[in-house]
Amino acid sequence: MPPRSPIATVRTRLHRRRFLKNTAALLAGSAAFPAIIPARALGRSGAVAPSNRIAVGIVGLAQGMIVAAHLLPFADVRVIALCDVDARRRENALRRVNKHYAGEVAREYGNFHNMFENGGLDAVVIAAPDHWHAIMAIAAARVGLDIYCETPLAHTLVEGRAIVEAVRQHGRILQMGNWQRSVGVFRRAVELVRNGRLGHVTHIETGTGGVQGTLWHALKSAPAAGATRPPPHLDYEAWVGPAAWTPYDARVTHYNWRWVLNYGGGLMHDWMGRHLDIVHWALGRDNDGPVKIACDARHTTIAPWDCEVSYLCRCVYADGLVLTAGPALAGGVRFYGERGWLRVDLNHLSASNPEILNEYIGEEEFHAYDSADHWRNFIDGIKKRVETVAPAEAGHRSASIAHLGRIASQTGRTIRWDPFAETIKDDPAASALLLPNYRSPWAL
Repeated sequence: MPPRSPIATVRTRLHRRRFLKNTAALLAGSAAFPAIIPARALGRSGAVAPSNRIAVGIVGLAQGMIVAAHLLPFADVRVIALCDVDARRRENALRRVNKHYAGEVAREYGNFHNMFENGGLDAVVIAAPDHWHAIMAIAAARVGLDIYCETPLAHTLVEGRAIVEAVRQHGRILQMGNWQRSVGVFRRAVELVRNGRLGHVTHIETGTGGVQGTLWHALKSAPAAGATRPPPHLDYEAWVGPAAWTPYDARVTHYNWRWVLNYGGGLMHDWMGRHLDIVHWALGRDNDGPVKIACDARHTTIAPWDCEVSYLCRCVYADGLVLTAGPALAGGVRFYGERGWLRVDLNHLSASNPEILNEYIGEEEFHAYDSADHWRNFIDGIKKRVETVAPAEAGHRSASIAHLGRIASQTGRTIRWDPFAETIKDDPAASALLLPNYRSPWAL
């Protein structure tokens, strides 16, 4: 019998945990009742009553406060809990949120488990470093919280599938931070491509940003080397969490962790996931992926950073569609079809035949999910219990290509991928790279 795939193992483990949790709940009965009743408890069948405000907590108070700026103006939302392992960030965020509400509304937490279980929440924003996404998202789903997750969905491919499974099992709403799906120019491009205005699409190019320039700027602005003891306001043990242990380095914590593969994925994971999300949406492939992935990459040699400074990934789908992605290509997404090309980037839509851009989309044709505000769409999804414009499965499939591209570059081999079973064919060494390498006691 062949060995079980990492994806199958994770699915079995999650189903077993769900069975044990449900059994324990039945045995416990109603002896324990939460002292704080979140809004979700007041609706029917897990739905949030429309008259109640959505109580939101935020984990990771750098990027998380950028998301908070979109949520704070909503009258039917209250940001009531703020979590970070850095006490100074908690203090600053608490001051900002309570000032907005003109009162002592929010509470601070240093431990996300305490916030999830005792914060009286309906939803959580996960904006911690990438290596924390899966642990936090799955924990949130298990205690009945809806989730807004920044990109990429997870640090490794198996973690991404585990999040998708947890969200499904626990009936949660998840919105990915792929906000391009809520921008009109991308939605228009998706409708034109999906409705055949280019004819049959044969090739797609995605330009994923100037990695080398962005990294150079980050390294130039990083603190000087030498600080090896974390400051007293930072719980560094909790910051590292499930990742492999490395000594504290002020150049890495906080922002520049993204250039260290132990914690982040560089711009390869960030922008490949965002742009390929649009590719899959336009082609109706939110449940699909390529069957072959090759990637040539060059990594920085400036320690402690080790992410790619240049790369070119080439992906082939089962029907022959070819996708190439890399920072040297023109920014955004360019679709090539029988009638020419169409390119879309933020606030920019162009085509080899400009007349295509004005073509009418009929009532019987495909109309893309219409979300004018990505963060409002998340809140409405919670209240109506309907899927968001950027759900977990789509976010996982888009991020998967970046994960596979990195594996291809690390092994120096073309990856043969089964997108339905989510397994790498005939390459055990490459398959092992699908899995996270957690330090004890962390586990999915």
